[in-house]
Amino acid sequence: MTSAPKPAPVSGSRRAVPVAFAMPEATFRRVFSRADLSALHESGTARLLADRPLDPDVPGDLELLHGVEVLLTGWGTAPLDARRLDLLPDLRAVVHSAGTVRPVVDDEVWARGVAVTSSTAANAVPVAEYTVAMIVLAAKRTFTAAESLRRDDGPVDLEKDWPEVGLHGITVGLIGASRVGRAVIERLRDYDVRIVVADPCLDDAEASELGVQRVELAELVACSDIVSLHAPLLPATRGMIDRTLIERLRPGATFINTARGAIVDQEALADRLERGDVAAVLDVTEPEHLPAGARLRTTPNTFITPHIAGSMGNELRRLAANAIRETLAFTATGTLLAPIRPEEFAVQA
Repeated sequence: MTSAPKPAPVSGSRRAVPVAFAMPEATFRRVFSRADLSALHESGTARLLADRPLDPDVPGDLELLHGVEVLLTGWGTAPLDARRLDLLPDLRAVVHSAGTVRPVVDDEVWARGVAVTSSTAANAVPVAEYTVAMIVLAAKRTFTAAESLRRDDGPVDLEKDWPEVGLHGITVGLIGASRVGRAVIERLRDYDVRIVVADPCLDDAEASELGVQRVELAELVACSDIVSLHAPLLPATRGMIDRTLIERLRPGATFINTARGAIVDQEALADRLERGDVAAVLDVTEPEHLPAGARLRTTPNTFITPHIAGSMGNELRRLAANAIRETLAFTATGTLLAPIRPEEFAVQA
């Protein structure tokens, strides 16, 4: 049974809440700046225990972490299991500065009533931007045209080789009305496309509010000119895009994956791509770095990027800003701005 969030200690006067970072040094340096540390130091509500990440498994750090109530985590943070949580008995909130909290948040976190939030919404922005850019480029057959020019195959005639070229009036199918999926919908409103969405958690009323049509997954795959995957990797979604669905892709369709490679049967996708009648844009694969002999490295009409859709470079500033904002909200009020609820966690990435 999940406990209620831990209440703030009762005090007659306002006190600064102990806060610490817990993540690899490399992650910390990538995401957070001196300005972020200054925001915590100058807030009056937070007491930053160190200007560097701390590790409860390091004796000296454990002493510094004594009494910590808010832990800022990130990529590479060790799972907060029962053993580590026992070392942090006063912990009240986990503020994750990346997207999915699954690698960090153990079931014991929920059981002990620790509040949790992440920067998923901030990370959704560049993923959505990447996705829309790929939709536009894929619709114009940009990757096919560029490859033909690189091989010097002679004059490029896309209209002759493909059933549809261009964005006007096409159907874009989004698998998953996740934060990224919704951010893609918002950006696609500027384009003259029809949007269909498959998501078991989306009903017709909400779909209408989003300005999209809700359809079943098999129908989406069959009717869409571009299919973009935005579902979380869960036990129920592993291998969800199977051979049957891949065979239903209409000739000329493009399949885009910015979610997780393990959701897709990659051998089935490679088989379909070998036929030359569909295309794929893959920012994620399984494994993430494909071995040298992987078929997807050489299949026709396949454009692969090395998991760059999510936050990188200057985009990391959004993640840091969100994490600092959530931390200061909690230290001031005892409440997170966008908490993740245990029941939502079961169906989120």
